[in-house]
Amino acid sequence: MANLSIKVNIAGRMYPLTVDGREEAQLQKAADELAKKLKAFEQSYAVRDKQDLLAMCALQYATEALKQQEETNEHITQRLTKLEQEVTSALH
Repeated sequence: MANLSIKVNIAGRMYPLTVDGREEAQLQKAADELAKKLKAFEQSYAVRDKQDLLAMCALQYATEALKQQEETNEHITQRLTKLEQEVTSALH
């Protein structure tokens, strides 16, 4: 699919982006989710500085990503251990 030029609103600023057409919907959805999270932080913490709100969002997203990565690594390790046990059993 061809590249598209789009504009994404993040914390009141417009950012022009060139994206693959297949990524446009996902990018727009991500921007919408970010806007919701920014609004929730703004209401919960009465913070008005957009940079502080963006930093709080970045920290939350980074924490979620790390947690998911750790869970994925743990799942892979468990599966590899199980496969190793099965191979060892089959060889004996």
